[in-house]
Amino acid sequence: MTGPVETVDVVVVGMGPGGEAVAGELAAASLSVVGVESRLVGGECPYYGCVPSKMLIRAADALAEARRVPGLAGDSSVAPDFSVAARRIREEATDNWDDAAAAKRFTGKGGRLVRGTGRLSGPRQVTVAGNDGGEATFSARLAVVLNPGTNPAVPPVPGLAGTPFWTNREALRAEEAPESLIVLGGGPIGAELAQAFARFGTRVTVVARGPRLVPREEPEASELLAEVFRGEGIDVLLNTNTTAVSHSPEAFTLELSTDTDDAGPHLSRLSAAKLLVATGRSSTLGALTLDAGGIAWDGRNPPAVDGHLQLSDGLYLIGDAAGAGAFTHLSMYHANIVAGHILARHGAEGDAADSDRGTADSHAVPRVTFTDPEIGAVGMTERQARDSGLTVRTGFTDLAGSTRGWIHQAVGFIKLVEDSGSGTLVGAAAVGPSGGEVLSMLTLAVHARMPVATLKRMIYAYPTFHRAVESALADLH
Repeated sequence: MTGPVETVDVVVVGMGPGGEAVAGELAAASLSVVGVESRLVGGECPYYGCVPSKMLIRAADALAEARRVPGLAGDSSVAPDFSVAARRIREEATDNWDDAAAAKRFTGKGGRLVRGTGRLSGPRQVTVAGNDGGEATFSARLAVVLNPGTNPAVPPVPGLAGTPFWTNREALRAEEAPESLIVLGGGPIGAELAQAFARFGTRVTVVARGPRLVPREEPEASELLAEVFRGEGIDVLLNTNTTAVSHSPEAFTLELSTDTDDAGPHLSRLSAAKLLVATGRSSTLGALTLDAGGIAWDGRNPPAVDGHLQLSDGLYLIGDAAGAGAFTHLSMYHANIVAGHILARHGAEGDAADSDRGTADSHAVPRVTFTDPEIGAVGMTERQARDSGLTVRTGFTDLAGSTRGWIHQAVGFIKLVEDSGSGTLVGAAAVGPSGGEVLSMLTLAVHARMPVATLKRMIYAYPTFHRAVESALADLH
């Protein structure tokens, strides 16, 4: 450690969406706040995740919608130009991956931005290895907030390391759609980008180790998405392990082993111009040296926090590493609770601030996979509810059976998961056009533990996609 220890009110380590939000609010409340970030202020979401990926998906969906004109409104002809979407991502979404505006947003509120990698060096002390090679240590009078985030996970496949494979970061910086693409991984990121590139004319193959796409979701959603993908010309290989990767100037080549029902695995080889590795996210929590702050951690499971996201008095953990889900909206939710708790404890806000913001509750966390059809879900899946010991009833309705679904020639469904003991929904899925928007009413129902009897007495606007919820309620059994 070099130089003296500087005392401030709050140190926020990791300026992703949640970290930026809590640091900005506390700085605006006239606390002395140091925000520590080694990469881009704002984190993955605005530069390599939520915003640019949805911009690409919006462009790809426009192409798909134009191709639906025959049979609905006449003839159509589409000539994809990936450079248009790439330019919007570069200029409008990411400012060419420059965080100057985000940094100024924070410093303009009175915060101090330190570029570097922070770690705990005491219970409420942070040492920062600066991007410039220097080092600084800060002691926090009031609080340290840890928001470590994640990086793309890269599996230990022989031959993969050292090749110019893509993660979501490189894919969203692409200037053109490749002729062919292998997507390693069938989760939300892989599924979203696979469909988007395919709609721009790329020949896409998805290789997934497990038996289905988007495995966290209801099996009906996985089956429907695989069917849609194959209908759009996307090859889907399930139960397939990648045993080796090689790369030449022309292509990536993968050695594959696919589990089959016969005597043994089927061995094959697959080549494409580009390889996208979308096999999940890896935590950066280990780099924070929690033990130096007096926190025991097994290195695997999320460390325990209280209702205000505290690991210990004045030491908070928010976002992905807190264990309730790797979602921007959850990190922002955590930030609101933590900022309110800090302000209320230290007299910077009214006495009711703490109770107004409540404590963290993760029983109704919504999530959306922005494929087409869009997969929205909240709370427990049917399997999770049964495994937790609840007495479960489910309701299901095909979206095509609703008037709006029939008009739109839409594919999708509504699925409800009820705890029949309490008579409330504990989970729901809304799959189809604007599935994430339809999900909002179901998120409210799960969050508020609204009685199913109340939902059945509601008036549902006609003809809307959300009216299908009424049919799913009628199907509960």
